Amino acid sequence: MIVGGVQVINAGLPLIVEGVPAPDVTQLDWRPPAFSDLAAARAMVALDDETTAAANAAAIAAVHAVRPRVVGIRPARAVIGALAGPKRTMLHAGPPIEYSRMCGPMRGALIGAALLEGWAATPAEAEGAIAAGEIAVEPCHHHGAVGPMAGVVSPSMPVWQVVDDTGPAPRHAFATLNEGLGTVLRFGAYGPEVVDRLRWMSEVLGPVLDAAVRASEPIDVTTLIAQALAMGDEGHNRSVAASALLARRLAPAIAPLDGAVEVLRFLAGNDHFALNLSMAAAKLCMDAAAHVPGSSLVTVMSRNGVEFGIRVAGTGDRWYTAAVGPAVGLFFPGYGPDDANPDMGDSAITETLGIGGFAMAASPSITSFVGGTPADALAASRSMRRITLAAHPAFPLPPLNFAGSPSGIDVLKVLDTGELPLINTGIAHREAGVGQIGAGIVTAPPEVFLAAVHGLAAARGVET
Repeated sequence: MIVGGVQVINAGLPLIVEGVPAPDVTQLDWRPPAFSDLAAARAMVALDDETTAAANAAAIAAVHAVRPRVVGIRPARAVIGALAGPKRTMLHAGPPIEYSRMCGPMRGALIGAALLEGWAATPAEAEGAIAAGEIAVEPCHHHGAVGPMAGVVSPSMPVWQVVDDTGPAPRHAFATLNEGLGTVLRFGAYGPEVVDRLRWMSEVLGPVLDAAVRASEPIDVTTLIAQALAMGDEGHNRSVAASALLARRLAPAIAPLDGAVEVLRFLAGNDHFALNLSMAAAKLCMDAAAHVPGSSLVTVMSRNGVEFGIRVAGTGDRWYTAAVGPAVGLFFPGYGPDDANPDMGDSAITETLGIGGFAMAASPSITSFVGGTPADALAASRSMRRITLAAHPAFPLPPLNFAGSPSGIDVLKVLDTGELPLINTGIAHREAGVGQIGAGIVTAPPEVFLAAVHGLAAARGVET
């Protein structure tokens, strides 16, 4: 009771206190847990115990102990078993999906990769072979790999090879090399200029970079990302600093090699070159916790342009999927929301680790690219603290007093708070062959976390 009147705290709908003077009302931003799903809320409460806490502590410790190092850039067929044999196979982004259900950009990227490999002479021939199953397609995540947007990996494409040898046996992860912006395969373009660029990347760029890596000291990717965060990157949509640091590191070893001028010119013009390396490193980190029993840590977030999928440590390789939504952001001139494909790509593995949209506070300049303000960047990182297990000790964010980036999405915290993971992303045209038309932010759909909590409860034998 306050002298002269009553102060009201309202946790319900605002209309309940419409008759009370506004200065006397404090409206709480409260929502029912588990997105108002009673069964999921019961499962969440039942799993919120010491067993889950101990499993989560072990899982996030395993993630943070990983120190990815670059050991080479190799043709995918040389390091990814599924692409090594005589069977014609390609990998794609996101959870599993049949060709008949794929979106336009992913179909376009698969067509372009088939043309690159010489498995077809025309786009129509390539599409027919893929649709008939003569060329197999499988998710990147099933083979320790990640790819941005359409995410297509075919045998001749050079890939980053990163290793973690801190455990009893070395573990590897892989990602393609970034093509740059514009008309590129990852956004579904497959014209002659796209295939010619990919062929140059296979024949010149990959071998030159591989030789430079092997002639240099091992590249510690964790340190590279940490430096880039301090220089204004967030590790996903903005990789200017990381790309510059990477080019500077490799340039002395590149300079004496045949093709050096072409390669250095390509690196100088590609501000996103380090993105794919960050993705491979994040994949390696998250795979360290991929099968921790009882843990509610999210180990994968990925999209295929039709569905959004997650995997959770406590249920291993099982996918939880729901329809994926469009990104909200800025479009290039001449394009708008009606032109956009729903969100796609494996690049959300960066947010799964705790960079990208989770490290927005480090990169206020990125907000103009995705349609926000510097204040939004700070608010984004603060909100992601509510749904993560720990601050990443290697990724301090200067604008947040050097607190570590929020790391390790917890299914239970997502359901308890109602906060959904934020993902920085590009926007592809819905039709194959057009390419990128913008960039923005997307949130994970609540349905995948509702399904995951039931999966976790079943795996634990917890009654709800």
